[in-house]
Amino acid sequence: MKILLIATNRHGRYMNNIQAQPLPLGLAYIAGYLDPDRHTTKMLDLMFTNDYASEVESVVRDFQPDLVGLSLRNLDNGSNLYPESVLPITKEVTDLIRSISHATIVCGGPAFSIFPYECFDYIGPDVGISGNGVDVFSDLANLIDQGKSYRDLPGLVYRSDGEITITEPVTTSGVMKPPRLEELDLDKYAQAGFGIGVITKWFSNNVSQGDDAHRQNLRPIQEVMTEVKDMKQRLGLNKFFFIANGFNIPTDNAKAFCQALIDADLKIEWNTGLVPRGCDGELISLMKQSGCGLVIIGDLVVDALQPDDMSTRLDQMQQVCRLCEEEGLPFTVGQTFGAPGETRNTVERKLMFLRDIKPEVANLRVGIRMLPGSKSLEQARLEGRIFEDKDLMMPAFYVADSVKDWIVDYLQSEASQNSSWSID
Repeated sequence: MKILLIATNRHGRYMNNIQAQPLPLGLAYIAGYLDPDRHTTKMLDLMFTNDYASEVESVVRDFQPDLVGLSLRNLDNGSNLYPESVLPITKEVTDLIRSISHATIVCGGPAFSIFPYECFDYIGPDVGISGNGVDVFSDLANLIDQGKSYRDLPGLVYRSDGEITITEPVTTSGVMKPPRLEELDLDKYAQAGFGIGVITKWFSNNVSQGDDAHRQNLRPIQEVMTEVKDMKQRLGLNKFFFIANGFNIPTDNAKAFCQALIDADLKIEWNTGLVPRGCDGELISLMKQSGCGLVIIGDLVVDALQPDDMSTRLDQMQQVCRLCEEEGLPFTVGQTFGAPGETRNTVERKLMFLRDIKPEVANLRVGIRMLPGSKSLEQARLEGRIFEDKDLMMPAFYVADSVKDWIVDYLQSEASQNSSWSID
């Protein structure tokens, strides 16, 4: 069976001073997981195309796929000031394919899984996949190829008798095969981002959970080493981004990972993200020795309604930044403004923190992207803002009433005096 996989994301991340266009890694893992003896697979990435509609039409007409998979990595570009949704492009691509092909259209990805019902209804594929799609998409492709029913598969979204049905998703098997990267423009991604992504820890929604929960999500270090060596030797890649949702947690595993890189002497440059806890000088030194060139220190979205917690978290972030500065390890840092309880005093406290560090980029974010189940959404409703969950599918941000009338102008004025500050 012929399978066409399309990455519809065309937006970079919100960092004006650093060009960061993320490679469609999830789609590459799905392509690598499909059985090459059973299926002929082609990938189409729309990130760098000038005329994506013409490109899609040309590839579909030429390749004549039986199955098309669309990947939604993000709902939007994450910017409150310059919001761009990914959904209209994905719907346009879906409608175009349907007008020129009889292929079964499947949509999935991290963003789709946030709003599986709403995204399915809006985009209009034949099938959706909610949750991790690697195992399910492969099983789905095999069943379609055999002409068998697939509706009992876990995590599927489909329409039956006019109603949208969602089956219960399951946890991923944890079995991984190397991603298929050959059809992606790796040179452009290497220049327009933080490196080619390699998963070292499965995604977890709560980065503040304990070490034991993080350990359950870890990939074996040697498995990751083998994947990196293969990508370096086979594809000539030398710059990687280790995707870990908090590389430094658990700390002992992070240190062991760095030591394995040092021992392997791979001579690569790599970047990753840190959470502002669980770091010490030994870890930062090992990261630097093993080839780390940049770390992204995540903003845990400080809630100004809890002043003690805000102070603690800012102090933790400052300690990590100091360790990086002492070791000469470049870093970026994020800071959100407009959280519940934000005041001029809390804004000034955050600005004092930013002025006291020396990041490559400080990303100042205005507002919190509201999603189902989030604290910002709950607070907005407590304040009397009325909207349904489906309205959050498009960019929707919480900004505290106490600052919303002046915060943007104020931050822009501050940023004009700091060349490394970026506002979104």
